[in-house]
Amino acid sequence: MKNRLLVAFDDSENAMRAVEFIAKYFTSDHKVTLFNVLPDSVALCTMDSPELAPYFLSQKSSFCILEDKKRELIKKAMQQAEKKLINAGFDKENIKLTIWKKKHGIARDLIVEAQSGYDVVILGRRGLSGIKEFFIGSVSQKVLHSVKGVSVMLVD
Repeated sequence: MKNRLLVAFDDSENAMRAVEFIAKYFTSDHKVTLFNVLPDSVALCTMDSPELAPYFLSQKSSFCILEDKKRELIKKAMQQAEKKLINAGFDKENIKLTIWKKKHGIARDLIVEAQSGYDVVILGRRGLSGIKEFFIGSVSQKVLHSVKGVSVMLVD
């Protein structure tokens, strides 16, 4: 076993609990990748079609800096998570911080990465309401039911 862990990571408490779980229950010889999929808002920012709602056009510059701000927040949260792992005895060389721009969907992009050689995917559970979860599902549900050949662990 290669001991490769893929952590679906964002700047939420759930993601940080997943990191704390790893620090507590996994050994320091595991290789940990903190993996985030950023929504692609840049594509919208390059659109100048007159059919776009006038409100969007007037607020376009404010909207378009959101991706940069979100990336900053994710990087900061990843650095905090990395410190937690290092303090738990993990080597910095065994911790990888990865941010992807969304290609197909957050769950599908996570599944693609998971199937590229990881042993376990670790996700924090989301707090969707029962109705929302029934209709749209959660990333964790989609990964749990779709990933092949990789174990999935949900951390509460």
